[in-house]
Amino acid sequence: MDSLLIKNISYLLTMDEKGRELKDCDIYSEGPEIKKIGKKLNVKAKKTIDAKNCLVMPGMVNTHHHLYQTLTRNLPAVQDAKLFDWLIYLYDIWKYVDEEAVRVSAQVGLGELLLTGCTASSDHLYLFPEKGSSNFIDAEIEAARELGIRFTATRGSMSRGRSKGGLPPDEVVQKEDFILKDCERLVNKYHDRKKFAMTNVAMAPCSPFSVTTELLKLTAEMAEKWDIRMHTHLAETADEDDYCKKVYKMRPLEYMESVGWLKKGRSWFAHSVFINEKEAEKMGKTKTGVAHCPCSNLRLGSGIAPIRMFLDKGVPVGLGVDGSASNDSSNMLAEARQAMLVSRVKAGVSSMPAREALKLATRGGAGVLGRNDIGSVEIGKAADFAIFDLNKLDFAGSISDPAASILFCGSSQRTKYTVVNGKVVAENGMLKNIDEIKLKEKADKIALKIYRKAGVK
Repeated sequence: MDSLLIKNISYLLTMDEKGRELKDCDIYSEGPEIKKIGKKLNVKAKKTIDAKNCLVMPGMVNTHHHLYQTLTRNLPAVQDAKLFDWLIYLYDIWKYVDEEAVRVSAQVGLGELLLTGCTASSDHLYLFPEKGSSNFIDAEIEAARELGIRFTATRGSMSRGRSKGGLPPDEVVQKEDFILKDCERLVNKYHDRKKFAMTNVAMAPCSPFSVTTELLKLTAEMAEKWDIRMHTHLAETADEDDYCKKVYKMRPLEYMESVGWLKKGRSWFAHSVFINEKEAEKMGKTKTGVAHCPCSNLRLGSGIAPIRMFLDKGVPVGLGVDGSASNDSSNMLAEARQAMLVSRVKAGVSSMPAREALKLATRGGAGVLGRNDIGSVEIGKAADFAIFDLNKLDFAGSISDPAASILFCGSSQRTKYTVVNGKVVAENGMLKNIDEIKLKEKADKIALKIYRKAGVK
């Protein structure tokens, strides 16, 4: 069995329930599991990492992404567009995405996440062109396994095209029965219920304005039958709020409750910017989670989610980098920093201390994804670590609080090491399992091909 010793840790941020922070200690793991934590451990391991002058923390957990969007970053036509206009423009580009594009874009986004300390990610893939899209989710899972990251594949869907009053082109929507059959296939093939699972599956209709009411109801029924989680976008913009009131005569959360999505803590919603106090109380009581995506919400001018209110009401909250066409990166540590800063504008300077933001990025994300085996450094938990080198000029003068320094200071968010399931997947700021330069070149070629098909200049 593989074993790992991380020795001489200058500062360990455990993120356990007691919030323990340790100095000058070691961690020993066997296979996927943490076995020992202490000073000068007398053990032998196949792999040893010297973490002197380093901060070690749990690997972070990303609760919302659209990996395929790494191929359509920074497009000039929508750099300054709000969500609905942004979507309408990009859907006519995204409809040319194929299986190779999905695989390569997943490698890019997941690679970025690993390099910035994220060891577990979900992805919301809801775009399925009429031809050649049957194995899109399989391709993402394959990419995640190649890179070595924990992965929750949320099988997205769109069933309300433009001809039926939705936003997406009809070429990328599917019938309800087909969607549900494919969800069942993926659950049976990939969903691992065991401790330290590397692959999970969830169901994820895209949004209230791109799927039918019937699909939302069926999703809730099937998720309960198969005992899996559900995910969608919700209450992201004022436009969506107006849409739901006009079409459904209800606010977004009220609508989702009407279709069975606020039961048993099975759901989590991306964004949740336009949620009021009464709704937050309901979410807290039902343990309905939130994927907080501050970079995307600021980029699109959507607003600032009331995270302090959510936490005070007991709502589970994690962080999400969101799609790379609205962020425009997959930088998990930068997302945690943004969460810390933006909450201070929304709810006051004391509303989001650095450790609270890091908790959202670790334990919070694990809870939102329904996992209790990741998100903290404890004996019996997964050997998932982000190791940051603090022995750099950009951390000079920050020695009084190493834990907070990684959010307040630093010119690069790359780890020195990233470890998933006891295996080193990034070392000295570079991915171990894939050639980054070749991957970048391949992604650019595919992006240009998509742009040509879509007529983008």
